[in-house]
Amino acid sequence: MDLSAALAGLDAHPWATVHHAYGPAEDLPELLRAFAEGGEDAEEALDELYGSIVHQGTVYAASVDAAPYLARIAAAGRQTVDALRLLGSLAESEDECGVEPGAVRAAVAAQLPLLIPLLADEDAAVRQAAGWTVGRTRDTGTALPAVRARWAVETEPAVRAELLTAHSWLDRTGAAAEARARLGADTPAPVRLAAVFAALDAEEPWLAAHHDAVLGLLPARETARSGHAHEHQEPLRTIVGTLLRRGTDTDRENALALLDAALRDDRDAVRAEALWAADHACTVSRSAPRRLVPALAALAADQTAAGLLGKLGPAAAEAAPVLAELAARPDDETADQALAALLTVAPEVAAPLLARALGRRPRARGRASDVAVPFDPELFAAVRARLAAKALERPEGCKDCGCSTIEEHNDIAGLVHLLRRWGPAAVEALPELCAVLPRFQYAATAVTAVAAGAGPELRERTAAALRADAGKLPVAKALHELTGETGPLFAAAEAELATGSRDAAEAARALAELGSAAASLTPVLRTALGRRIERDTTPEVDTDLALALALWRITGEAAEVVPVLDSVFDRCGGRQWFRWTASRAARGVALLGPAGRPLTARLEALLDDPDQAPPAVLGLLAVADPAGLDRARLAEAALRSAETRADLKGAAEALRALGAAALTPKQRGRLAELATGDRRLVVSGSDSTMIREDEELRAALAAVLD
Repeated sequence: MDLSAALAGLDAHPWATVHHAYGPAEDLPELLRAFAEGGEDAEEALDELYGSIVHQGTVYAASVDAAPYLARIAAAGRQTVDALRLLGSLAESEDECGVEPGAVRAAVAAQLPLLIPLLADEDAAVRQAAGWTVGRTRDTGTALPAVRARWAVETEPAVRAELLTAHSWLDRTGAAAEARARLGADTPAPVRLAAVFAALDAEEPWLAAHHDAVLGLLPARETARSGHAHEHQEPLRTIVGTLLRRGTDTDRENALALLDAALRDDRDAVRAEALWAADHACTVSRSAPRRLVPALAALAADQTAAGLLGKLGPAAAEAAPVLAELAARPDDETADQALAALLTVAPEVAAPLLARALGRRPRARGRASDVAVPFDPELFAAVRARLAAKALERPEGCKDCGCSTIEEHNDIAGLVHLLRRWGPAAVEALPELCAVLPRFQYAATAVTAVAAGAGPELRERTAAALRADAGKLPVAKALHELTGETGPLFAAAEAELATGSRDAAEAARALAELGSAAASLTPVLRTALGRRIERDTTPEVDTDLALALALWRITGEAAEVVPVLDSVFDRCGGRQWFRWTASRAARGVALLGPAGRPLTARLEALLDDPDQAPPAVLGLLAVADPAGLDRARLAEAALRSAETRADLKGAAEALRALGAAALTPKQRGRLAELATGDRRLVVSGSDSTMIREDEELRAALAAVLD
């Protein structure tokens, strides 16, 4: 087939009637032609095609129409490997937009008469790409016999590996049977690795032969990258994750035994691959740390290993002596990383070490603000000295705090946060906190936390420092907490409310905390609520929510507040980026108690959304008629939120409010699995806190059952 035949009808095709990721597909003729012609614009055209017809894995109606042209381009010998890989990406996608389910894969499968001959192409790269694409069609009638036939005669290892993987996509049981004889050391590495994955895909029992095969393949990344199967690109991590997901004690031990052996290998490349896989294992399995810490402790000088030990926190206590030894070394990055890890593993051991090198351990200094470091006199003195030095600096920087760099801002924030955590024990640091206050408002939160331990004279000096800067809302709030003075707080809040800025919501929350004592500012709140809004953004809706709740806390007039809350739900309905605002509104309704009963239907409408169900449950428990509450339904909504990892903390809170008595026996069993099972629930968020948050969540869920 020549190029003109491949592109026949391209311009006459009604592209404007089908859509891709960016709208009508009228640009596809130009892109397909530029790609097929292979000139200097071909690579850019290929990128554009990926971005439009398989955008981030999503396929469209235009993808269906593009498939025949791509197949003909490949058959014409033009950009064959790239055309095949693009077709395989189309066939592989499960994320379809504006098209019947399976239509894109069927469109690629319809091109098999053009694609199957490429399995015998003289170019091994073409044969390999053809194997990958043909397998992704999942067509057992035409593709499977063709893959089997080519497997019988193919000799190139990389192509044979791709054919075995394609066989697995088309017939898992048959591929697994073929793979059993391909695990020995005499089998080329690509085929051996494909055989391991074929066994996993068929959910075959994990045997010593699989264990030995994987260890013999390590390091396996380069072998995996010789193939097209993206799901195999991190082989050890994928193998371990697959075994852990099976959920049996035997498979869990098989996964962790494999990892333990790889971590103890004396080759750097193997250990690097094993550490990446171990990080994943500890993130998804609650029992993994206990099994792997001995091997990880021996690698603590490796920064990746130290970072993982730091994520594990107290579960890695066995590694504390090694980390402490490394942290005490002369200044270098390894010592800083070890000390950062030690702060979460054994903070009482880390505190004096941090004190002696506070200015020279930036990673550890940053970590100290994230963990509960116990009060240590030596560290306290070092923090005071560093904060005093910062107060003397006068860099020209950002208008909000005067810091010259983000790093300096974060440094001061970390020191302040550490003092705030220590509370009254850090009372002697009040002068340093007050000194940085003029250019760092966040220090006000620490001032109120530590001032509880101050005597009358020191409290008055602190109050004077706050008064000097009380035009800023955070400082005015701190002054009120310290002295009870409301004047500066009212003035700062009124100024924020008058500007209609995003800080208006925070001003409303500050007044809400005062309750009826802020009654003089209700006209200002009402004026802010009636402001003109040019565009209904989430910050604007959040501000209205905060204003309404402030009015409730101050006046207790539900007739004024309920319509505003009702409008918040209206404005959030059906809008993806407003869902969390609706969740906050549900929590806000709970503050009204029975006075919020007119909003019961609004709350019930949120129960089917796992993201919004927990706050809706809390709202219903507070406002609905207890006699009409279906507590088992509420428990089901909260459980589903936890099981889908939609709102884990909210689900735990809702289940705690419901109590175990509200759960059916089956629901209690599901809750027990969440609380005591091996699978971690928290698998997203801050990389350094996920494991700690999961342990806290597990304890919270277990407390419901207790």
